[in-house]
Amino acid sequence: MSFFATLTEDGSYALTGAGYTAVIVLIIVLVIAACFFTPSSEDNMKTGTRKLIFAAMAMALAFVTSFISLLRMPMGGYVSLFSMFFITLIGYWYGLRTALIAGFAYGLLQFVVDPYILSIPQVLCDYVLAFGALGLSGLFHDSPHGMGKGYLVGVFGRFIFAFLSGVIFFGDYAPEGMNPAIYSFVYNGTYIFTEAGITFIIIMIPAVTKALATVKKLALAQPNEG
Repeated sequence: MSFFATLTEDGSYALTGAGYTAVIVLIIVLVIAACFFTPSSEDNMKTGTRKLIFAAMAMALAFVTSFISLLRMPMGGYVSLFSMFFITLIGYWYGLRTALIAGFAYGLLQFVVDPYILSIPQVLCDYVLAFGALGLSGLFHDSPHGMGKGYLVGVFGRFIFAFLSGVIFFGDYAPEGMNPAIYSFVYNGTYIFTEAGITFIIIMIPAVTKALATVKKLALAQPNEG
């Protein structure tokens, strides 16, 4: 592991230059795969390019808004300005497969920016699986009120992996006498569900829902439709 990461004084690992390079290459591969290698019968190069543009735009917005925190927790985690929403939006546009891969890529992007490495399972749980779970929003991309349903399911999926990570890898941080499961539930639920509640209220406003449906039509438009 020393080629990609080195051990630090606090017992965690830090990425090396080769580690950062490998993760960035993997992000690029995943984003391209999400847009070009999950085809439906109607897909072609032009529609794949449109998916790439819209998915990259959503990931960029998620990335930028993740730095605008309304509340930052002492041991990691924060209430951002709708960053989870923009990843679930990909699921609302393009369905489960594309959204899951895009979510995995976004998790790796978060890992590049703020890596905390105890072990490979911990990295997978905290970054790849937790953010990838936001792609579960794609389960409802053709459903009535699909954006709202998908957002809630995606956020709950992220919470499950954050909760498991808190119990398995960070249970020692629980206050003395407190069950690690209760600590993880309260700690992770505080920032995840606070952001989810604020966002859900906003996206359920009729004018916002209508605007999101219009954007979805643009995201799904065939090349000859402009």
